[in-house]
Amino acid sequence: MIFFIGVVLFALGIGLSVALHEAGHMFTAKWFGMKVRRYFIGFGPKIFSFRRGETEYGLKAIPGGGFCDIAGMTALDEMTPDEEKNAMYRYPAWKRVIVMAAGSVTHFILGFIILYILAATISLPNLADRPVVASTSCVQSDTINMDTTKPRPGCTATDPNPAAQAGLRSGDLIVAVNGTETSTFPELRAALKPLSGPQRITVERDGNEQTFTVDVTVAQRLMLRDGNRVLEPQGSIGVVQQRQFEYDAWSAVGGTISFAGDMFAKTWEGLIRFPERIPAVVRAIGGGERDPDTPVSVVGASILGGDAVERGLWDVVLLLLASLNFFIGVFNLLPLLPLDGGHIAVIVYEKIRNALRRMRGKPAGGPVDYSKLMAVTMVVVFIGGAVMLLTITADIVNPIRLN
Repeated sequence: MIFFIGVVLFALGIGLSVALHEAGHMFTAKWFGMKVRRYFIGFGPKIFSFRRGETEYGLKAIPGGGFCDIAGMTALDEMTPDEEKNAMYRYPAWKRVIVMAAGSVTHFILGFIILYILAATISLPNLADRPVVASTSCVQSDTINMDTTKPRPGCTATDPNPAAQAGLRSGDLIVAVNGTETSTFPELRAALKPLSGPQRITVERDGNEQTFTVDVTVAQRLMLRDGNRVLEPQGSIGVVQQRQFEYDAWSAVGGTISFAGDMFAKTWEGLIRFPERIPAVVRAIGGGERDPDTPVSVVGASILGGDAVERGLWDVVLLLLASLNFFIGVFNLLPLLPLDGGHIAVIVYEKIRNALRRMRGKPAGGPVDYSKLMAVTMVVVFIGGAVMLLTITADIVNPIRLN
């Protein structure tokens, strides 16, 4: 029951985010004096509506977002004579760009607010996997029969503690090993693995870089190779990675800005890799194991949200909502119609075209004929619809679950 409530709550959170996206368009359009005919939350049959001024506000039965109807968004829009003189396409390009970008900006603001709440009340994860030292520890070797699900035994007086002995401490960011940059913890491990003896470890501490000579200790590490448990030598300095960052109300501002930057980078990386992950979604529909790195739909995200609510992991719920807002915001800015980014691309094209016409002594051209772009738009809609259908199907028959 708690899982079901969590799914519904998370789906409503996504719907509210999309409704606020449309509200961003509405408020900026009204600010510039454009006519907003309708603003509705949800889709499908109308539950109720009311009119205030020139705008009809209402609620529809399916809580899946909303829409904002601005008169004259394109020259194809049918308008009354009164609307024609204030058509959106007649406004300066910079105003139209602001109106079209406002939806994505709303997502970014909402995502930032969610992350700030998370940072100020709980913590933020080490999203970029930075090699930040949480603590130092002794270096112990594994044994071939050890249970890796249990913690290692306590340190003894004979166990070396290279990092602590060299002067490394909690909060240090390890930026290089012998001059080789280590931007992530796996890169740090890879750089240390073949080493032994004194090595130069560069850390960033209080905004300044310092270099320490650390005596790298070779330890036996239990690895799985071709299904067999084997021991492999690996250089180690005895540091534990900082997995979570805690802040107060003031420091959470800087922490949120940094984390949001990492999230933007991860979102863009995910968009670039999106097409190559589609075959894995198809395989999952056919019964193959669902790769956690595959795209999810609103259904899949809501299932993950339900899992998190059921386990009381409200930090995961907030992080999922923030990441979805950043993804939707970035995705909508792609220069493809009918996305907001496609409309912005058309506006920029008109601006550049008119500038070139003025240089040649010609008058400005008319609005772009969207009917000529209809074929490209339909291709984008078809591909987007197909991908949505695939991900929804995979999320129903073989969903990704929180583990």
